[in-house]
Amino acid sequence: MEDRVRAHLRIYGRVQGVFFRSSMRRRATELGLTGWVRNLPDGSVEAVVEGPKDRVDELIRWAHRGPPLARVDRVEVRWERVTREFEDFSIVY
Repeated sequence: MEDRVRAHLRIYGRVQGVFFRSSMRRRATELGLTGWVRNLPDGSVEAVVEGPKDRVDELIRWAHRGPPLARVDRVEVRWERVTREFEDFSIVY
């Protein structure tokens, strides 16, 4: 049984209008993770990610860089209880 975890992320910086959500969805899907990502009105990006801890950690490392046009200033991570409610990783509007 894999050790599954759930991370709730807030990413700050120049992270909207730079393909952050679609790039995160692509990377999360490559890693076999589930959850969602969305833009927030304050200009940040929020995501909830579930999966094996090593792969979630890899996506968190990716979030500190983001796609080429992004400038990530800060990533906040809050660990939560796994719910297994997601079937895939999607962009939420």
